[in-house]
Amino acid sequence: MRILGISAFYHDSAAAMIEDGRIVAAAQEERFTRKKHDPGFPANAIDYCLAAAECDMAQVDHVVFYDKPFLKFERLLETYLATAPKGFRSFRMAMPLWIKEKLFQKKLLRQQLGKLAGSKHWSGSLLFTEHHLAHAASAFFPSPYASAAVLTMDGVGEWCTTSLGHGRGNTLDILKEIRFPHSLGLLYSAFTYYTGFKVNSGEYKVMGLAPYGRPLFVKKILDNLIDLREDGSFRLDQRYFNYCTGLTMTSPAFHQLFGAEPRKPESPLTQREMDLAASIQAVTEEVVMRLARFARRETGERHLCLAGGVALNCVANGKLLKERVFDDIWIQPAAGDAGGAVGAALAAWHGYLANDRAPNERDAMAGAYLGPAYDQADIEKRLRAAGAIYTVLGDDALIAATVDALVEEKAVGWMQGRMEFGPRALGARSILGDPRSPTMQKTLNLKVKYRESFRPFAPSVRREDVAEWFDIDTDSPYMLLVGDVLDRRRLHQSPDEGILFGIDRLNVPRSEIPAVTHVDYSARVQTVHRDTNPRYWELLTAFKETTGCPVLVNTSFNVRGEPIVCTPEDAFRCFMGTEIECLVIGNCFLRKEDQPANLKQDYKESFELD
Repeated sequence: MRILGISAFYHDSAAAMIEDGRIVAAAQEERFTRKKHDPGFPANAIDYCLAAAECDMAQVDHVVFYDKPFLKFERLLETYLATAPKGFRSFRMAMPLWIKEKLFQKKLLRQQLGKLAGSKHWSGSLLFTEHHLAHAASAFFPSPYASAAVLTMDGVGEWCTTSLGHGRGNTLDILKEIRFPHSLGLLYSAFTYYTGFKVNSGEYKVMGLAPYGRPLFVKKILDNLIDLREDGSFRLDQRYFNYCTGLTMTSPAFHQLFGAEPRKPESPLTQREMDLAASIQAVTEEVVMRLARFARRETGERHLCLAGGVALNCVANGKLLKERVFDDIWIQPAAGDAGGAVGAALAAWHGYLANDRAPNERDAMAGAYLGPAYDQADIEKRLRAAGAIYTVLGDDALIAATVDALVEEKAVGWMQGRMEFGPRALGARSILGDPRSPTMQKTLNLKVKYRESFRPFAPSVRREDVAEWFDIDTDSPYMLLVGDVLDRRRLHQSPDEGILFGIDRLNVPRSEIPAVTHVDYSARVQTVHRDTNPRYWELLTAFKETTGCPVLVNTSFNVRGEPIVCTPEDAFRCFMGTEIECLVIGNCFLRKEDQPANLKQDYKESFELD
């Protein structure tokens, strides 16, 4: 039996296919359209899922949408009625789209699915699941646990913003909810907006900026913005926010409370923004910790599953693991809305159809390598068409050439196997570097990624070596746990270096692997497993044999404002338009200096125009 899950129409549209309960494919629409956070109907992602399952729409038994549109519309109406006439402007802007499309999503979905089936209207079984149930299903059903507590936290679904569930076998019960407008995700997004970053994508930047600051505003946040209870439940004082009735996240009262208007995007960062980031991060960690303790008491479970956008806050996840509230935690790698496609399909398989569930030893996400792959012949054909100059190497020679480039402190584009599902590059669509280099972080940020210099990079490390370098000794295959670099790997600071504040701390080497050591000695760790990504594991092994270090810098293969690359053409364009020096796709090895000069100029100019 085949079930197609879909998330769409808000942000991060995606599709996922399960076959007899097994996840066979999943991908985000943005990777195909090259439109960051693409909210449209995921036609390309669905096409890919059908191809991966070797079927067409006629052979799909059920399609499941990750949301209930009428409940969301009910929230819109009730919010307006509760705040009228203040919210009329936002209500007026939302209504045309709802009346034209969103109220009739069932019809729209059937029409779009019909196009994929070669007809005007798809008449198969179309199901809808609630947003937070889809999140919870995406967290529990693929997890390695027979039973677990399940926490979902995001901005808002239909009404729910936070839920506590209890998963046992093939059943998943939602026990408690926190409802809109009280939302931990929207609270964090308010500070994302206030510090000058883009909501629904800049939250990573706030988390990365936090270690540069001091949590000076924690008391002000807890005294004014959020009424936080011991069990983790909370209420937000809506006087300080504008997301219910306006077109921004924060209100004049918020600006008055913190003494300034929101920072203008792209303007210089100050210590104040760093302190605000540190403060909201500390409050978020406290809320998550209290919710987790309550979940443990309420369910009696020893394991916890997490999903929803807030579950991508890997710093909070790392502290939760370190506190040992639960024996272990598992986080859906596509914890945001894209993962709702997986959750919707699994909710139908286990909930609607009542099929049994047998947990995998690790998990059922196959390392999140669920996207498209390209065979060697296809890669070579595409590269030739793009005008690329490449050398085809055997497996051992390819690994050796890549290690040599890394040791020479070159940035290496690395595209191998199936594309990752979720926001993290996990060694299939990655840019790699030598973590021992004190200049690698700055070089990658400014000359390759074209993004803010303060943003940290993650280390990939062989699973068997992680405890030799970091203070965690658990699986972290999805780069969703932060640990600290071990004391014996750290470098002593001089008195002058120790008193530096803010961004001045950036250029101080802090460990044997400075390129992946944040200013507070933390690192967003990815453990690499031989069974899920053998070629990447072999590269780490060879790098260790050459240097004694089993760690590599791993950042997503893209530049600021673009999705992660999907095709060989995407990878070649990114390689040519940036200062990436080597590119490895399949068994093809490319050096920048070998490429035609006219192509280098053309691609560079195309990036500048973008």
